[in-house]
Amino acid sequence: MKGQLFVISAPSGAGKTTIVEALRRRYQDLAYSISHTTRLPRKGEMDGKDYHFVSRDVFEKMIEEGHFLEWAEVYGNLYGTSFSTLEEKLASGSDILLDLDTQGGKNIRSRFPNSVLIFLLPPSLEILENRLRKRATDSEEVIGRRMREAVCDIRNCTWYDYLIINDDLEAAIRETVAVILSERCRGAQASRCSKTLPSDPLID
Repeated sequence: MKGQLFVISAPSGAGKTTIVEALRRRYQDLAYSISHTTRLPRKGEMDGKDYHFVSRDVFEKMIEEGHFLEWAEVYGNLYGTSFSTLEEKLASGSDILLDLDTQGGKNIRSRFPNSVLIFLLPPSLEILENRLRKRATDSEEVIGRRMREAVCDIRNCTWYDYLIINDDLEAAIRETVAVILSERCRGAQASRCSKTLPSDPLID
């Protein structure tokens, strides 16, 4: 049985990284596909754990050689998902979690029509901007660009399968967990549900 592909997207500052980390802790059997990127590591990020950090020259060579299932340029940096790694994990029956922008999400949906796409929304644009400023890692120019991208993403996220508002982090995590559990209980995925239910603290 092939595995299920889950994609999580969100504007920068919507809490995607925190929720993805929570899912990885809760679901040890949920494989996480590590993307390649040309951007510099942020504080605390590790090569091979958070991303595969490579130079632009290396990334462009990988594009030419057909290594990526999908790739996109976001805020001047390149991001890509390795085709071979993804196919191998799915073929082995592993469920996979992808952390992608909306452009990457569209590419995945076109290639994997049965993939499950989740979009995380901030409670408001004002709160999103406050979160970006509290990070104190971006210039005014970058914050402005991220906000413009956020508006565009939010206006065009209605084609995602699930929309979750991250107003309360724990509630957003529970709702995302509920999505994964419910998808695992559908049709051919039902065998995973029986394994997940006994140990999954979905209901506190």
